Amino acid sequence: MVSDRPATSPHSASNPGDLGANRPMLSPLQVWDLTVAYQRTPVLWDVAFQVEPASLVAVVGPNGAGKSTLLRAILNLIPRTSGKIQIFGDEFSAQRRRVGYVPQRESVDWDFPVSVLDVVTMGLYREIGWLWPVRKQHRARAMEALNQVGIADLAHRQISHLSGGQQQRTFLARALAQNADLYLMDEPLAAVDAATELAIIQQLRAMKQQGKTCVVIHHDLQTVPEYFDSVLLLNMRVVASGPVAEVFTPENLQKTYGGRLTLLDEVSSAMRRQEKLL
Repeated sequence: MVSDRPATSPHSASNPGDLGANRPMLSPLQVWDLTVAYQRTPVLWDVAFQVEPASLVAVVGPNGAGKSTLLRAILNLIPRTSGKIQIFGDEFSAQRRRVGYVPQRESVDWDFPVSVLDVVTMGLYREIGWLWPVRKQHRARAMEALNQVGIADLAHRQISHLSGGQQQRTFLARALAQNADLYLMDEPLAAVDAATELAIIQQLRAMKQQGKTCVVIHHDLQTVPEYFDSVLLLNMRVVASGPVAEVFTPENLQKTYGGRLTLLDEVSSAMRRQEKLL
C-alpha cells in the first residue's frame, strides 16, 4: 500500500533514526514535502507519501510528470530543494545496501564491450569493492539471478547482441543479485515482448512473497489493476495514492492526465473487466 502522507512527520519525531532498520512493519520508503527543481523550475512539488512493506507499487503519470526525477531524488542522484526522505526509517546513505535500482534501458551504452554476466556482477561491486577481484561466489550469485529471470544461457553474450527484452531482464537480474529489500524500477516493462513482461511480473510477485517492496514506474494504465497492489498518481504533485481499488479511478486519472478521454475510457473498460474477474 502507498498512502498520501507518512504517518509521522520527521519534524515531529524525536529521532527518526530510532525507528530502527529491522522494526516490524517499518515503511520501506517515506517521503515528506519533497520539492525538486531544475534551474529554479519545479519538477516535483511538495510530494509526500509512504509505502507499505511487501507490496508492489506503481508510479503513474504523464510524460514530464517527474516520475524518473522522483526515483533519482530518492537515490540521492540529484539534489532536492526541500523535503525529507527515509528508507526503513533512516537516511538513504545508511540504508543504500537495502536498495536496488533498475534504470531505464535508454540510460545505458549497450555497445560497451561487456558480457551479460559482467553487467549482473556490477550490482555486487559495492559489496566486492572496486579494487578487489570478483570471486567465485559472486559469479555464482550473478548466475543465480540470471537463472531467476530466465536468461542464464546468455551469461557470456555481449550486451550489444541482446534484444530489448533480454536487456531488461539483465537489468532486473543485476538488481536481484543485490538481494535488496526495496527496489526502485524505472519502466522495466516498457517496450518489452509479452513473454518478457510476464516473466518480469512473475518475478516481482515472487519478490513480494519474499517480503520485498517494489516501486515501479509504469506506463500501461490498463495493466495497473492486474499487476499492482497500490498506485501513486503523479503529475508534479501527488494527485492521489493508495490501494489500486480505492484511488485508481477515472476521476483521479482525469486529474492526472487531463483531457485524454480516449485513454481514460480504455482504462475504465479495463477496470470494469478486472472487477468482473474478482
